[in-house]
Amino acid sequence: MSPSGRPWPLSLMFLLGMGMASERINCPSRCSCQYLEVNCTGQQLQEFPAAIPLDTRQLILAANNISYLPAVELSFLADLVYLDCRKNLLGDDLDFTFIGVAKLVYLDLSFNNLTQVTFSTFSHLLSLVVLKMSDNPNLVTIEKDAFANNTWLRHLDVSRTGLTFLDTSTVRDLPNLRFLGLSDNLWHCNCSFLDFITWMTESNVHFPDADNITCYTPEGLHALKMPAVEAQLHFNCLTQLYKRDYIFLCLIGFCIFFAGTVAAWLAGICAVIYKVHTSKGEEGRGEAEEDI
Repeated sequence: MSPSGRPWPLSLMFLLGMGMASERINCPSRCSCQYLEVNCTGQQLQEFPAAIPLDTRQLILAANNISYLPAVELSFLADLVYLDCRKNLLGDDLDFTFIGVAKLVYLDLSFNNLTQVTFSTFSHLLSLVVLKMSDNPNLVTIEKDAFANNTWLRHLDVSRTGLTFLDTSTVRDLPNLRFLGLSDNLWHCNCSFLDFITWMTESNVHFPDADNITCYTPEGLHALKMPAVEAQLHFNCLTQLYKRDYIFLCLIGFCIFFAGTVAAWLAGICAVIYKVHTSKGEEGRGEAEEDI
């Protein structure tokens, strides 16, 4: 009934009923749906939910048991800009998983089982601005060109992973990077890592929780903060010689000595030959003069 006591038009009631039914049908089981948003947080899902509305812009799958993201099903969500997959079981190979969600701006993969990031992992996410991969203890490798196509990336978090090394160009070549989480990793502060530490001191990037960005190895630098360890590394790497350096210098010295000895021997032989030749010439001329 309407407020005036008159019955609702049947057509209006039918449309309202169809709208409510459509909303219930299009929302995945055990998930809640609002306008352009699907939230499946904490539903103990084992698989990627089915029947997600194709116009979804925000998809939240946090705190489930999902171990695989199907690239085909994701590609149907061409308008997706926000994807939260934290606290799941995602791992192994994510290459080409996000090939169909090129509009994605926010991606949270923290608290999972990621092991590596290659160029093909995020290469199709040209609009990506926020990428969170913290708390992946098995993440040990990020390839040098892993973010080569993610030039809009501003927020990158790889804290509390298994990383021991990160190539400088991986983050230095991101022109819009403003936030980089690196804390509580197993950084190996050797001479190969000196360039990265130097970049940290010179860049305008913000490093949150800086007190916990420390060296794990070698033992002499354990627990020292980065980039304060830069001076020590400069001394160790640029002024101190290691065993292999002494061996190299000895080999160079031996080669120079051997080359000098051979050159002197050859010069001596040439001098002797020249002396013998000139002596014979002088004897010949002396005999000729006596005959005359």
